[in-house]
This record gives sequence, C-alpha cells and structure tokens, in this order.
Amino acid sequence: MNLAPGRLSRVVLDGQIPSQLPPALEADRAQAVADLAAENHFVPLLGRAGGTHGPFVLHLSVADGKLVFDIRRANGTRLTAIGLALGPFRRLVKDYQLLVDSHIKAVEEGRAERIQAIDMGRRGLHDEGATLMRQRLAGKIAIDFGTARRLFTLVCVLHQRI
Repeated sequence: MNLAPGRLSRVVLDGQIPSQLPPALEADRAQAVADLAAENHFVPLLGRAGGTHGPFVLHLSVADGKLVFDIRRANGTRLTAIGLALGPFRRLVKDYQLLVDSHIKAVEEGRAERIQAIDMGRRGLHDEGATLMRQRLAGKIAIDFGTARRLFTLVCVLHQRI
C-alpha cells in the first residue's frame, strides 16, 4: 500500500452503525473500504503551509444532520473537521437503498436480467453521488472520482442509522 502524501491510510466509520447491515450493503461497505485502502487521492485544503501532507486517517460520521469528515494524522492528531449538510445527498441515498433492496429481491428470485439492470443503475447512482461529493467538497478537500465514489458508498452505509 502506497502511503504517499495526499492519501488516506485508513477510514473509520464513527457513530451508530447497525451491527447487522443487509449482506448487500455490508459487501458494498467492505468493498469501498478495501478499495480506498488500495487506492485513493485525498488532500485537505487547509490553507496553511504543511497542513496537507499525509497520509491521513479519516473518521467519517453523521452528527446533527451533517456528514462530518474528521481528518487526522496517523498519530491521531486532529487536523480539521469538515461538516457537509446531508440534505443534498438524501435523494441519492434513498435511491441507493431502493436499489439495494431491489437487488436483494432480484437475487432471491434468480432474475439475472433484472440483477444486471439494477447493477447498471447502481453504477450510475454511484457516479452521480461521486460528482455531488466532489462538488460539495470543492475548496475543502481535493479528491479524485474513484475516492468520491467510495466515500459516497460509505455515506450510504452511515445513513442507515438515520
């Protein structure tokens, strides 16, 4: 694993995450975390010299109706916390949950064509979520599209408790 500056070394989901996520959502969570560990681009734009050298540990949580990016150094020292309103993400998160539920039902029914169509929809929804994530973090955190897609997946997992 490359731990060069401008990347996350670890992502921690904080808060009340259900211990029994549906298998499809747990698989998405595990895949997003593994993909982030393997490859990401993440640079907090702190506006002060030396503040953007990583690697970083991201504690991601939902608090007071906000998505909180608590960014720390590897030793646990907090660099900054950035809160984003959840409102702009709610429709996408709700649509994501509907697609997960539809996928589970299609798998149970053994409907291969339906599963394929749902997977295409999920990819499109992830792309839309990634674009929104990058827009909302513009000027705060520089991330690439792949990192934004994976973070959107984790937002959907965190949103399960709301």
